[in-house]
Amino acid sequence: MLHKPTVLVPLAQGCEELEAVTLIDLLRRAGIEVVVAGLESGPVVASRGVVILPDTTLDAALQRDYAMVVLPGGGPGAERLAQDPRILNLLQQMAAQNHYTAAICAAPKVLLAAGLLQGKRATAYPGTLEASPDTGVQLSTAAVVEDGRVITSRGPGTAMDFALILIERLVGLAQRQQVEAGLVR
Repeated sequence: MLHKPTVLVPLAQGCEELEAVTLIDLLRRAGIEVVVAGLESGPVVASRGVVILPDTTLDAALQRDYAMVVLPGGGPGAERLAQDPRILNLLQQMAAQNHYTAAICAAPKVLLAAGLLQGKRATAYPGTLEASPDTGVQLSTAAVVEDGRVITSRGPGTAMDFALILIERLVGLAQRQQVEAGLVR
């Protein structure tokens, strides 16, 4: 039996709920184990007031290993993720172990804060990242951009495409196609 990959989705207050729920839902449809972890204990109130109850806290979740860490966006949520040293340390560890890191909407700035976008192609919500010699980011307007083990996406409207690419990378094209067929896109 194949090992089922495990993905960590950390949630901060003010995250973008459409992205968070789309990612969690589609990855789970693909048979991927998804651990949803709040930065602190208790419910997370997303950017539009939707309340999400994480599976666990980030501190508890950090006791495990993951094949991928996926960061939902939302301006306030991404800002909180970028300011959390546990998240930045985790992202750096994941990159050092050649594991996937992924972020959508405003969350690619968390990857930037962790030093993972230097010299990489990336996309993000318009105005979130700037291409400059200082950042070393090669900014794209594509819906989803992959550069090595770093995958970024633009925003709520690209969440489904983003999730499907993550599924393909983790468990293969056939599983992606099976999940996509069930979505009747």
